[in-house]
Amino acid sequence: MFIADLHIHSKYSRATSRDMDLEHLAQSARQKGINLLGTGDFTHPLWLAELKQKLQPAEPGLFLYAGLRFILTAEICNIFESRGSIKRIHNLVFLPALESADRLARKLGSYGSVTVDGRPMLQLSADDLAGIVRDIDPDGFLVPAHIWTPHFSLFGSNSGFDRLADCFPKRHGEIFAVETGLSSDPEMNWRLSALDGLALVSNSDAHSPAKIGREVNVFSQPLDYHQLRQVLAEKDDRRFLYTVEYFPEEGKYHYDGHRLCKTALAPEASRRLNNLCPVCGRKVTVGVLHRVLDLADRPEGGRPERAIPFRRMIPLDQIIAFALGKTVDSPAVRDSYQKIIRSLGTEFEILLTIPEADIRAQAEPRLADAVISVRAGRVKVEPGYDGEFGRIEIFPEAAAPQQSTLF
Repeated sequence: MFIADLHIHSKYSRATSRDMDLEHLAQSARQKGINLLGTGDFTHPLWLAELKQKLQPAEPGLFLYAGLRFILTAEICNIFESRGSIKRIHNLVFLPALESADRLARKLGSYGSVTVDGRPMLQLSADDLAGIVRDIDPDGFLVPAHIWTPHFSLFGSNSGFDRLADCFPKRHGEIFAVETGLSSDPEMNWRLSALDGLALVSNSDAHSPAKIGREVNVFSQPLDYHQLRQVLAEKDDRRFLYTVEYFPEEGKYHYDGHRLCKTALAPEASRRLNNLCPVCGRKVTVGVLHRVLDLADRPEGGRPERAIPFRRMIPLDQIIAFALGKTVDSPAVRDSYQKIIRSLGTEFEILLTIPEADIRAQAEPRLADAVISVRAGRVKVEPGYDGEFGRIEIFPEAAAPQQSTLF
């Protein structure tokens, strides 16, 4: 099993932890059981200089630091006019060589500053960015990021498009993968037949080391850059085994809503109110589920051929926090996390593969119950909305109410 989180940020992006450096990323990845991590932010000159200094060549197109493999990635905010309105779309760029990353960073500097933020905001269309990436390196590729998020995404309610070809009029045939984001899962995306030919990838978009691996991609074997590109381009379900997903309700844009008024709305309720907040009368932020239903052409439960499977999961520190009745960043949760991975193995081994009997033998009973309940889907989530993450309840088997789960 080869686990990859391909979308993170560095300490040079806004609103990120100062611990988003190679040392802390490698330490966190080892604890979680992640094998391959995106570098994020290679367009930022200081981060690129650090990558050049510390990364060592590994398999073709990959790099090594402290036992962890890295792949060169950067998220770009494209700002451009299309059909009379301003679009703000985030895209994830992949390259196989530091020299190519250097050339791309210099080229993109002519469209906006690449020194202010690790995720630069550029006056450049998404279509043109895809072309520039391929011109810089024929093996480079672009993946639209978190495609349903209301702000800054391909299909987002506030600035998105209804079709891939509308965003990439000349280059849509070159796009072979999209990132689903925390507030949707593959099952939701399967309702759009237009996405059938695309690989659906899931990543953390982490801003701190503890958040890497919130969502990941699981492959059957180690992959170099070119093999990874081929697996995604061919949607190879023999080597791309599954993704590990948040429960989509936990994402902070799943439902419609208005955070200031503490109002969350299911799509049908929002439609009845003409997408207006029932408290203040202002427009709500239309969430991911609403947009999926707007564009869906398949009934719920539809599944395309050769769909890559997925597993829903909750990060281990959140499970521990729930079991202990503490906050995720509390010392008690941190201590319990370190204790259980020392006893049992990496986070993903605990979440996915270690036998239940071993978990019960090594973990505190309430924590063991919680891990096993999450594996079985005995979870209730109060959906997130307008930037607020959803809230989780985990039920042991004996205590699970008859209609407690949302799935």
